[in-house]
This record gives sequence, C-alpha cells and structure tokens, in this order.
Amino acid sequence: MAADVSDLLQMSSDELDELFRQSKGGELPDGEAEGTVLVEPGTHLAGPAAKLIHFFVWKGKVFDRDKGELRNEILPFGIKAVRAKVYRDESWFDGKETIVLDYSKTSLAAHWIRDEIRTVGPGLYLGLVYWERNKVLHFALQFPT
Repeated sequence: MAADVSDLLQMSSDELDELFRQSKGGELPDGEAEGTVLVEPGTHLAGPAAKLIHFFVWKGKVFDRDKGELRNEILPFGIKAVRAKVYRDESWFDGKETIVLDYSKTSLAAHWIRDEIRTVGPGLYLGLVYWERNKVLHFALQFPT
C-alpha cells in the first residue's frame, strides 16, 4: 500500500494500475478530500503538473455519504460544482468491487465521465478516470486523518 500522495506521484502508470488492482474499495468516503491529478506519474513532470492543475482547475471532492453523492471543488476559488452519484459496483478495470463516482445522470458537463476509487493508505484513495469506457488518467484523494 502507498503511504502518501508523494509516493503515488513517483509511481509509473503501470505501477498505479497494479496498486489499484491489489487494493480494496474501503469505506464510502465522507467529507472533504484534497485532490491530486497524477499526470505523467513517475516522471519529473508529475509534481509540477499536479500543482498547476490543483491551483487552476481541480482542488478535490466533497463527499456526502448519507446522500450518496459528491461535488467537485474546481477553479482557483474552490467552487463546489459537478455533482456525481457515489456507490459500490464492479470495476470496469478488473471486475472487482470498487467505489464508483458516476456523473452520467448528474452532470451535463461530465456525463461521459466515471471515476473509480479504492483505498491505498490511511485516508488515501487512488482513482481512475474513464471517458466513456476508456481509462484516461489516475488521481488521488487525501482525507484528513
């Protein structure tokens, strides 16, 4: 299991896939999580790219376990928008149970997006983003511990 987000940034895409494959869904999240997009993981670009995206585009997600949904925190001001339903289902990646973040019925802007997350450390989730059924990138969610 990964210890923290910096460990994930140092892993290759294949290593992140293997970590996801070996991990379990864990508890449905609740509360605010800091987000990190894992662009070009395992390269010298991963850290700077993650910082730029975090500042300008995507800060994280706020989960409401009781409602089974979340909102993304976007743009420099952390606007809470782009809602998704949250539930357990089979992963498109490996067929095992995962936590699904489903935008298909909640967002006009992101209706073709599906995320899947699994626990990889204390308060830490590794995520996969699908555009339709194509896996396009990894991300991390860190909850306060």
